[in-house]
Amino acid sequence: MNVEIVVIGDELLIGQVVDTNSNWIAREMNKIGWEITEITTVRDRETEMLSAFEQAFSRVDIVLVTGGLGPTKDDITKQTLCEFFGGKLVLDESVLRDVEELLAKRKLKMNASTRSQAMVPDVCTVIQNAVGTAPVMWFEKGGKVLVSMPGVPLEMKHVMVNEVIPRLVARFHDDSSILHYTCLVKNYTESALSEFLTDFEAQLPECVKLAYLPNPGVVRLRLTARGRGGENLQHQLDVQISKLNTLLGDNIFCHQDTTVAGAVGLLLKKQHKTIATAESCTGGNIAHQLTLIPGSSTYFKGSVVSYANEVKERVLGVNKNDIEIYGAVSQPVVEQMARGVQRLVDSDCAIAVSGIAGPGGGTPEKPVGTVWIAVVCGDKLYSEMFVFGNNREYNIERATHRALLAMVKMLTEN
Repeated sequence: MNVEIVVIGDELLIGQVVDTNSNWIAREMNKIGWEITEITTVRDRETEMLSAFEQAFSRVDIVLVTGGLGPTKDDITKQTLCEFFGGKLVLDESVLRDVEELLAKRKLKMNASTRSQAMVPDVCTVIQNAVGTAPVMWFEKGGKVLVSMPGVPLEMKHVMVNEVIPRLVARFHDDSSILHYTCLVKNYTESALSEFLTDFEAQLPECVKLAYLPNPGVVRLRLTARGRGGENLQHQLDVQISKLNTLLGDNIFCHQDTTVAGAVGLLLKKQHKTIATAESCTGGNIAHQLTLIPGSSTYFKGSVVSYANEVKERVLGVNKNDIEIYGAVSQPVVEQMARGVQRLVDSDCAIAVSGIAGPGGGTPEKPVGTVWIAVVCGDKLYSEMFVFGNNREYNIERATHRALLAMVKMLTEN
């Protein structure tokens, strides 16, 4: 089954809000073997919304809509859906009761705007929104389905998992499958890896495709198998996975679809080791990336954001004379930071970063973007200097990524 998503909201098109809903929906659709073929984002304008619905319905049988269902005057999705499906808004007593109960639990009072949430098109099937006031509406037209859901991610995810996906599966009885295998590869650029895998890619069966998703210092490879007959499709995919693993060997350092921080976590858990971070220019971003991973409390012990030199000295034990002689952004200092936090929290491993994120603070000897990274595991220590660029956000991101990759190298070559 092919599915399209229509996302509604001015806030998305002016960059005020990032659309995370489409990413999540696409993943959930893939789990049941269905594929998102197009995502359209439109403003809160009736003509643009009608055009998006019409075009999506001309291409696919299922259209999932998020956004534009709030109680304010700029939320016109319900009225526009009435125009598209030929209905009118009516008061739905069941929705009204749900809204009243939800407001009572939150100790909030009903007002005219909130009451308007219970007005729904008379040509739809209403699905209860158990975690919000905006109604979820199921429409059918010419054998095709449109489901309109709130734009609030928590509400959308709850109704998708508990109501929409089960109903869609029951409605369309499709036995298609989409299977993915993703791995993280080191020691190759995207182009070099593509060259190396030319023969492998050429002999892939029609149902299996290979995709490259590069990041600095690492390439995420994805094998995707599409078709019917789950067991046979899985066998086809398994054969190619085995070939890929034989070709790349230890260059594959993670066999899951995760971030580099997630890969670090998997390696730490496998080796029963713990980690800590000492960060200056990254301001805690490395720790943030590590702790975004569920279950990271089993291996992440803590972090010191030693932005000021006195914190490097007093908390991490960095030698004051070394800071004066070599500067805070230097090999001796960053290595002492790594050892210091390792000792302070009694961790097996540690990452330390000190640099000049910018836009100011650079010198001819140490321009903006200069970053020293040190990683330690037990008694083994490795450090390296990088010069990234003039953009502060970019420098923080690259320093974080390179530091995590350095820890991958330490854990896989230790």
